[in-house]
Amino acid sequence: MSHRLAAILAWSLCALTLAAAAVAGILSAEVAGTDWAAILPEATPPDEGIFTAVLDVAWLVAFAGIGAFVASHRPRNPIGWLLSAIPAVLVLNFAGEAYYWYAAEARPQDPGSAAELGAWVANTSWVPAVIIVLVMLPLLFPTGRPPTPRWRIVAWLGLTAGVILFAVNAFSPGPMENYPWIDNPLGVLDLPPALDAVGVALWFASALAAAASLVVRFRRSRGAERQQLKWFTAAASQLVLAFAVSFSLADVIGGEASWAIIATAFLAVGVAVALGVLRYRLYDIDVVINRALVYGALTATLAVTYLVVVLVVGLAVGQSGLAVAVSTLAVAGVFGPARARIQAAVDRRFYRRKYDAERTLEAFAARLRDEVALDALDSELRGVVRSTMQPAHVSLWLRKRA
Repeated sequence: MSHRLAAILAWSLCALTLAAAAVAGILSAEVAGTDWAAILPEATPPDEGIFTAVLDVAWLVAFAGIGAFVASHRPRNPIGWLLSAIPAVLVLNFAGEAYYWYAAEARPQDPGSAAELGAWVANTSWVPAVIIVLVMLPLLFPTGRPPTPRWRIVAWLGLTAGVILFAVNAFSPGPMENYPWIDNPLGVLDLPPALDAVGVALWFASALAAAASLVVRFRRSRGAERQQLKWFTAAASQLVLAFAVSFSLADVIGGEASWAIIATAFLAVGVAVALGVLRYRLYDIDVVINRALVYGALTATLAVTYLVVVLVVGLAVGQSGLAVAVSTLAVAGVFGPARARIQAAVDRRFYRRKYDAERTLEAFAARLRDEVALDALDSELRGVVRSTMQPAHVSLWLRKRA
């Protein structure tokens, strides 16, 4: 496929995704705040407001743009097309559900067959999305191929799981799983109940195998490919962290803020994958990881320090205002030393070569002040360069003064 044709296809898919997302966002905003308990008591509508609808549109639009950009620049690498497919599939879920609730608000007793078909689309479109995200993307990143030909069986297992789960959700008669008050309008296949369990088992097995393939690929990788995998691993780690934080704090921060955290984390994964495939500033990932470790640990340390000082001072003097003031001063005083110690600990544990190089240069600078013999200086300098830079060859030229 030529770059021009790939660009046309990629950006056309992006435009369709954007249009569908915009329409779905408008429909969702129209029914936001509806008292569903009064007009459709048997239904369980999503607890979403205008902010959530706008957020859904925003992250789908951003993800679609990222996918189109990668696909148009690397048309032979399937990663870009997978990135484009994720929002294209998820927007069907968004649009189908939005249309159902829009029609149900106008005609609560009989939303119509088109509305039920929209709910059917929303009930089934999640299947290809999760297969792409959890199986195909980690299995094929960054080269677009599995680590070895033997790993292709994982892709086939994932595709088989997707077909089974789609068939069960799309064509089983009776109430739909996510919309139990609606009978499946396309329920024409009387499939055995155990088939759903088989599909879920294959899905989990293929997802775990795809994650394992990343580990295998990372251990074998060198150079640019290792940096690409670092970007992906860092993004996946922050996505897991975002899920943990959003679920644990959902009751405190609310459902919309919780979903905002997850949506932002998903978008970060798309950006990381795009940077990895396009090889844009690959080696900056070491700086990103270093800063994340340092400032994450520093934030936790300062938060614990603040709470402990507030508690101790508050119990001692019984004045909350004084406790807050003292705690703020304590955190300000601890910030500099804590950051330096945490930075040193991170470098020593995760960036040992950098840490050892810094220690070697410091020791050499201390000896250099007292060294006057050129032969000894030549030997010292060669040793320092070899231990810190690890070059293939070291030469030293000294220019004589005229």
